[in-house]
Amino acid sequence: MEPLTRRQQEVLAFIRQFTQRHGVPPTVREIGEWFRVTPRAAFDHLRALERKGHLRRRTSLKRTSRALTLAEPSPALREVPILGRIAAGRPLLAEENMEGNLPLAADWLTAKGDELFWLRVRGESMVEAHIVDGDLVLVRRQENAQPGDIVVALIEGEATVKRLARQDDAVVLKAEHPTMSPIVIRPGERDVKILGKVVGLLRGF
Repeated sequence: MEPLTRRQQEVLAFIRQFTQRHGVPPTVREIGEWFRVTPRAAFDHLRALERKGHLRRRTSLKRTSRALTLAEPSPALREVPILGRIAAGRPLLAEENMEGNLPLAADWLTAKGDELFWLRVRGESMVEAHIVDGDLVLVRRQENAQPGDIVVALIEGEATVKRLARQDDAVVLKAEHPTMSPIVIRPGERDVKILGKVVGLLRGF
C-alpha cells in the first residue's frame, strides 16, 4: 500500500474508532465536523484512502461515504445485508431484495447467532416512533413477537413496519401516525407473516 500522509492517518484512525463506537462508519459530514474541514475536503481524504487500499467500497445503490469501509475490517465487525424491498414469492435474503451490506459492531448484537438484516423504510406511518422514510431499521429475524413490539410483517407479499397488537384472534398492525388506522387481519382474511422484530435504527445512509 502507498504511504499515508499524517492527516490521512488521522482520518483512518477516526474511522476505526467511530466504527467501533457506533457500529457503522462515519459520514462525510461527521468526518468534516470532527476535523473542522469542508465536506469536500473530507471526501477527498476518503477517496485517497480508497485509492491507497485502506478503504474498500461495498455494493450499494446509493452514493454515500458509508459505502466505504475498512479494507481489513476488525473481527469485531459483522456484515449485515440491506434489503431495499421484499418481493412476494422470493426468499427473504434473495439477491433481488438486496441493496448491499453494512457492517455492525459485534458488541451491538444481543447474541452472535442472531440472523439480522437491515430494511429500508418506505413511508411515514411510524413517525411517532421516530422511524421516518428512508431510515434503515435493524431487524432480528424471528417468526413470533410480543404485543408492543415493532415488527416487520409481510402482508400478501408486501413488507411493512408496524407495532404489533392482538385483538381476540386477530393480528393488529398499528401505525405510529395520528391519521393512519391500524391494519386488522382476522384468520382466513389475508396472508400475514412476521419476518422479524426491529432492534435498531440507522438514519442518513
